[in-house]
Amino acid sequence: MELQKERIILGIDPGTVVMGYGLVKEVGTKIELISLGVVKMEKIDDPMLKLQRIFEKTVALIDNYNPDCLAIEAPFYGKNIQVMLKLGRAQGMAIAAALSRSLVITEYAPRKIKQSITGNGNATKEQVAAMLQSLLKFTETPDFLDATDGLAVAVCHSFQRIPTGKSSGSKKSYSGWDTFVKDNTNRVAGLAKPKK
Repeated sequence: MELQKERIILGIDPGTVVMGYGLVKEVGTKIELISLGVVKMEKIDDPMLKLQRIFEKTVALIDNYNPDCLAIEAPFYGKNIQVMLKLGRAQGMAIAAALSRSLVITEYAPRKIKQSITGNGNATKEQVAAMLQSLLKFTETPDFLDATDGLAVAVCHSFQRIPTGKSSGSKKSYSGWDTFVKDNTNRVAGLAKPKK
């Protein structure tokens, strides 16, 4: 199947203090920068209000730029379970926002993203940002490296050359609530059937 002639990819690096995002337009094999930025939440004390902001801002990005798909960074596996839980919730809200707009979603491990952008799975955030600046020809330095992290996810997805609507094989894509819930009953509270 041939690639779409043109598509817009939204990339998100989820977080509960700062969420980074980037949008690229893919035309054939060329990609160009549309936008990148951050959603700051450090002044919000209530964790539930932070999740609401992530959802609302993601929906606003989708409604404003009309991306064809969402690429999102998977939470990394760390020793601190509380950090993992917060990141998982943040990612879940961005995924829910994309599902509410029927976007296809693809998840990438942080190492895969770094490898795709720099050729080194252990690259620093600064190295990823420098490579993106060179690749997409922008000179302004974003306030936060979280913005270039979000952009890196979008560029990584573009590099995979997966047509919109197709799964990447090893990475799971979802096209709606039904498929997500069916594959993730253990992750969706209250939807699993109670045991008798």
